[in-house]
Parts: sequence; structure tokens; C-alpha cells
Amino acid sequence: MSTIPATLEQGIQAAGVGRFQYRLFVIFGLVWMADAMQVLSIGFSAPSIARTFGIAMPRALESGTLFFIGMLVGAFVFGRLADRIGRRPVLMGAVIIDACFGVASSFAPDFAWLLALRFLTGIGVGGTLPVDYTMMAEFLPSDRRGRWLVLLESFWAVGTLLLAVLALVALRWGVDAWRVIFFVTGIPALIGVVLRLYVPESPMYLNRNGMPDKARMVLERVARVNGREGAIPALHPEQPAPTSLLALFSAGLRRRSICLFLAWALISIAYYGVFVYLPVRLSGQGFGFMRGQEFLILLALVQLPGFALSAYGVERWGRKPTLVGFLLLSAAGCMFYSFGSSTLVVVGSTLLMSFALLGTWGALYAFTPEVYPTGLRASAMGTAGALARFGGLFAPAIVAPVMATRFTLSLVMLAAFLAAGAVAVLCVDVESRKRALD
Repeated sequence: MSTIPATLEQGIQAAGVGRFQYRLFVIFGLVWMADAMQVLSIGFSAPSIARTFGIAMPRALESGTLFFIGMLVGAFVFGRLADRIGRRPVLMGAVIIDACFGVASSFAPDFAWLLALRFLTGIGVGGTLPVDYTMMAEFLPSDRRGRWLVLLESFWAVGTLLLAVLALVALRWGVDAWRVIFFVTGIPALIGVVLRLYVPESPMYLNRNGMPDKARMVLERVARVNGREGAIPALHPEQPAPTSLLALFSAGLRRRSICLFLAWALISIAYYGVFVYLPVRLSGQGFGFMRGQEFLILLALVQLPGFALSAYGVERWGRKPTLVGFLLLSAAGCMFYSFGSSTLVVVGSTLLMSFALLGTWGALYAFTPEVYPTGLRASAMGTAGALARFGGLFAPAIVAPVMATRFTLSLVMLAAFLAAGAVAVLCVDVESRKRALD
């Protein structure tokens, strides 16, 4: 065995990619699928919530607003904690909150309890986002990382499919449909709590915090599970990385942080505009099927090839070109709605948007954690996730009024957000394809 210390990237390469990463992929994907179901359940649960508690629909939708605020808080707080105290304890804490309060929501005795429980569930759901992607990135070599991170995002489409089927089945429970939805959507997270006991601490976090021997032990475990026979060399100890949130805007990171965070916010506003407020407007013009479970299944099926192309593109063409391409295609898709009000135009445009925007999200989730050092990676993902939630909260004030009165102008506005997001991505000062993590 060589006496020359190896870099962590060399250690990860020596441990290989195999059964360990596949298990990790399923463990994280299961909770990501559950999170998609939690987020998308807002619209399907609101009508039965309104009937149960005898309140108006706008009041019932406050459960979704509190959930989004919780996601904002969870993404930011848990992202910071993951860089300060370690990935694994935060990983467990977030999914326990997600699972416990998610299931507890189905037993809420009154609306005030429901609001509190949905807020706490949102904290857990928001907290899983930065840690899952950070952990997955830190167990993968540079030549595989982008593809795997994009495909992890594809569990969102799986969650969409399952939620659509669940919403159809839950109708049998009438006024208690929301209780069934919240209970079932919490089950995958409960399973995830048990499965995540298997996940060790990130070797990259350990090595960057003065524990190279522990990092090596983790990589040796990965190698054993993957069937690798060669020994993991001693790791070169690395200096602790800065963890101050202000370091995200230090001289070396300021440009990429501003550009990436702007892109996250713009894409989020456009996403909610297209998939929440546009269907509301079109359903009032005779396209009510766009808000149904059957059409949601079709949208989810179209997302899968979008993720597949994105996974191919980030490795073949690079992260930035793939992101820009999907964003420009999304912007063009917005404008296709202005070509007429026929069913063919509306359905075709919606399917294109589902393909392109979800491919965009896949590439964005792959790109963001790769361009930050270990001490700031989870914080950057948490901040980006919080900004995405801000986009969801601000979309009603930004998009809804224009959508209701000036339809074509609203399409131009959404397309401009996406095009501006493409410009922001182009301005990021690094391309991370085949780049070792810092």
C-alpha cells in the first residue's frame, strides 16, 4: 500500500460506485418522493379540509401557506446545522420531524392544530432538501455525480404519480379525504427514518473537520459493500473549511452565489406560476381537466424523459449548457400558450413545460452543491431552498394578479423570468462537470 496520502476524491474513486450508492439512492429517493407528495397534496387536500372544519377554501389553503413557510425555515436552518454539526445527525433530525408531524397532521382535532402541524411538517420537509443532496454528492466520484444527482430528483415525478393515484382513492373517504392523504404521504418518511440509520457520516465532512481516519473508515465500509478488494489509502488531512454564512458572499464565491440564488428564485416563481396559477386561469376557460388527478399522472410521466435527458446532458454537455438549454426551452414553452386556446395547444404547451421545467430542476439540483466547498455546501443548498420557497410564497402577489387580467403579458413575464434565470446561470463563474468537490 502506498505511503503517500491520497486526496479524498482518490479515496472515493478507490471505494467505487456500486451497491452502497444504490442503497443511498433509494433511501434518499424514498423521502424525496414523500416530500413531493407532501408538497403536491396541498391542492388536493384543501377542499375536504374546508368541508371538515366548515371554512372557506382560501382559509383552508392557509395550511399550504404555513407548510411553505415551514419549508423555508427548515431548508435554511437544517442546511446551516449540517455544515456546523455534521450531515448525519441533521439528516436524521429532519426526516424524523418530517415523518412524525406529517402523520400527526392526519389526526388534527381542529384547524388551528392542523396549521401548527403542517408548519412543523414543512420544517422537516424543507430540512431534508439540502442535506440529502449534499450527502449524495459527497459519496460520489466526480465522473458520476451529476447523473446520479439529477436522477435523484426524478423521484419527484414518482411522488407526483403516487399522489395523483392517492388523491383519486382518497375521494372514497369524502370529508376525511385529507386525513387519508396526510397519513399515507407520511408513511414513506417513517420508513426513511429506519433506513437512514444505515447511512454513515459523510467522509468529506469528516476529513474537512480533522478526522481523516474516520473518513477512511467510512470509505472502507463503502468499498466493502461495493465489493472492492483494494485497501483505501491514508487520506491527506484537510484544513477545516469556513462555515460562516457570510462566506457564501466572500470574494471567491460572491459571483456564483448571487447568480445561482437569483436563478433559484426566478425559476421557482415561474414554476409556481405555470403549475399553480396558469391551470387556475385555464380551468376557468373550459380546461378544468388540467386540475384533475388523471392529467397530473400524464404530467408526471412526461417529467421522466425530462429528467433522463437532463441526466445525460449534465455529463455529456456540462451543467451550465444543460441548464441554459432547458431554461430557454421552458421560456419558449410559456409563449406557446399564446398561439391559441385549442385543446391541442394548451395540452401540448403544458406537457412541454412539464418536460422542460422538471429537467431544469434536475440539473439545478445537481449543479448547486458541486460549486461550493464542503464547509458551505449544505448552507448553500439550504439558502437556495429557502429562496425557492420565497418564490412560492411571492408567486401569488407577482403572478396571480397579472394572470387574471393580462394573460399574454403574464406569459411574457414568466418567459422573461426563465430567460433571466438562464442568463444568471451563464454568469456563474465555474463549470462543475468532472470537477472534484472542494
